Amino acid sequence: MLDKILIANRGEIALRVLRACREMGIRTVAVHSTADREQQHVLLADETVCIGPPSSADSYLNMPAIISAAEVTNAKAIHPGYGFLSENADFAERVESSGFVFIGPRAETIRLMGDKVSAIRAMKEAGVPCVPGSGGPLGQNDKENLRLGREIGYPIIIKAAAGGGGRGMRVVHEESELLKAIDLTRSEAKSGFGDDTVYMERYLQNPRHVEIQVLADEHGNAIHLGERDCSMQRRHQKIIEEAPAPGISDEQRQHIGDICTQACQRINYRGAGTFEFLFEDGEFFFIEMNTRVQVEHPVTEMITGVDIVNQQIRIAAGEKLPYRQADIVVRGHAVECRINAEHPRTFVPSPGRINHYHAPGGPGIRVDSHLYSGYAVPPFYDSLVCKLIAHGETRASALNRMHTALGELVVEGIETNAELHRILVRDEAFRAGGTNIHYLEKKLANSTE
Repeated sequence: MLDKILIANRGEIALRVLRACREMGIRTVAVHSTADREQQHVLLADETVCIGPPSSADSYLNMPAIISAAEVTNAKAIHPGYGFLSENADFAERVESSGFVFIGPRAETIRLMGDKVSAIRAMKEAGVPCVPGSGGPLGQNDKENLRLGREIGYPIIIKAAAGGGGRGMRVVHEESELLKAIDLTRSEAKSGFGDDTVYMERYLQNPRHVEIQVLADEHGNAIHLGERDCSMQRRHQKIIEEAPAPGISDEQRQHIGDICTQACQRINYRGAGTFEFLFEDGEFFFIEMNTRVQVEHPVTEMITGVDIVNQQIRIAAGEKLPYRQADIVVRGHAVECRINAEHPRTFVPSPGRINHYHAPGGPGIRVDSHLYSGYAVPPFYDSLVCKLIAHGETRASALNRMHTALGELVVEGIETNAELHRILVRDEAFRAGGTNIHYLEKKLANSTE
C-alpha cells in the first residue's frame, strides 16, 4: 500500500480524499495556493506545501510545483481529484516519469478518451452505442460536410474534439447554417482549447443524461456500479444527480453496464471512470468518458456500499479488485444536490466569509463539504461549496429526506443556490422522474417571464 499521498486539489474533493487516506492509514500531503491556507483539508493534513498564488495557473495547474512538492515530502503517489489536472495526460505522464504513482488511468488512456473524436472511434470499435455522426474530424471540404449533414439528419450539433463541460459546441437546425457554424466552432475551439478539430453528431432533442460508473484494475478485471441520472442541468452543468436512474430496467442496466466493462478491458482501463450517455427513447448513445472520480460519486457509493476513492487508491497500488460483478447489489435510492456559492436566481458567484454554518443530519444524510464557520470562500475557483446526499429505501423517501436536509442547512454570510434545490426537490415533474436535460433551463426561463 502507498504510505504517503499528495492531494493535488482543493475543496470538498481534497477533504474526501484525505478522509479516505486516513481510514486506510496513509499519510497525506496537502498542496494549496496562498488563498487556501485555511482550507479544512490543509488544516487536517499531515504535511502541507504552498505551491503558489491564488491563480489556478500558478498553483493547482502548476505541474512543476506539484511534482516538486511530492519530491520534498517523499510522497509516493499523487491523487488529482477532479477538475484541474485530473484529466491531463501530460501531467499523468510527468508524475509517473518522476517516479510517483498517478492515482488514475495511464496517460495514453487519458489522451485517448480526452479527444472526443478518438474516444468515439475507440468506443465504436468496442461495441459501445454512439450518436450517429461524422465518425471523425471534419475536413475543409464544404461539399463533403454538407453531404454528411444531410446523411446524419438535422438538427446537428458541432462539437470541439478537445471541448468539455458544455463548452465548444453549437447546434445547427438548417443546412444553410452549417458551414458558418463549423467555422465559428473551429475558431472558438482553437481559442479555448488550442485545437480546432471539430466533428458533428445528430442533435438529440429531448435526451436524458445517464452515466455508468466503472472500476477496473491493471489485472484485466472490470466491474460497473450501475448508473446515475444527471439530467437536471443548467448550461450543461449538473445541479442534481441521482442513482439509480428512474425508468431504467434491470435488463437495460445489465446490458449497458456489461458493454462498458468490456470496453474497459478492451482499452486496458485502470482506475475509476464514467461512461456518459444521452438516453432517449430507450436507447443509450455514448458522448464521452470521464477518466477520474466524478463530483457525483457519493450517490453510487450510497446505493452500492463501494468506497470509490478507496478503490482508486488500492487499484493504483496494484491491488486486484475485491469485487466481482455479482457482488454489486443496488440498495435503495440516493440523490445529490450541489450547493454552490451563488445567487439562487441570478447565479452570480457569491464569495465571502461564512458567518455561521450548520450541516444537516439524520438517517440517510451525508454531507461532503469543506465549509466551517469563519471560513472565507475565495473568488478564484469553482463555486461548489457543499454536496448534500440523501439515501432512502425508495426514490420518494430519498427526496423527502433531501427536502428535510435542505431545510436544516444553514450557510450565513454568502448566497447559495439552496433555495433553488428546495424548489426542485418538490417539483412535480422532477418527482415523477425522467425529466430531460433541457427541463431546468426551460423552467428557469418560464419563471423569469
